[in-house]
Amino acid sequence: QVQLVESGGGLVQPGGSLRLSCAASGRIVRIDAMAWYRQTPGKERELVATITSGGSTVYADSVKGRFTISTDNAKNTVFLHMDSLNSGDTAIYYCNVLVDSGSIYGGYWGQGTQVTVSS
Repeated sequence: QVQLVESGGGLVQPGGSLRLSCAASGRIVRIDAMAWYRQTPGKERELVATITSGGSTVYADSVKGRFTISTDNAKNTVFLHMDSLNSGDTAIYYCNVLVDSGSIYGGYWGQGTQVTVSS
């Protein structure tokens, strides 16, 4: 089993910054990729950013130049640094980690953390 614990969400004013964290623990042999998704009511969950074990990154067009995804591989942790936040970034943010646990290979989801951008 793999557990993901997210933190760092909250209320921020437009133009502000936040940093989200997601730490993976449990039976982990190798992590191949880590990602952040977000979801608002009535909409499908959308990819925000992803980073592979080799350091390659992909960002949604809506966050390019404002968000940065990074990892601390020693701690199996992924971060999402968000700058220049606007109301369109308000959502529940979920981390997703692609893990080889030896007997099982698959993706795991965090519990979600609320980000609200409002004055």
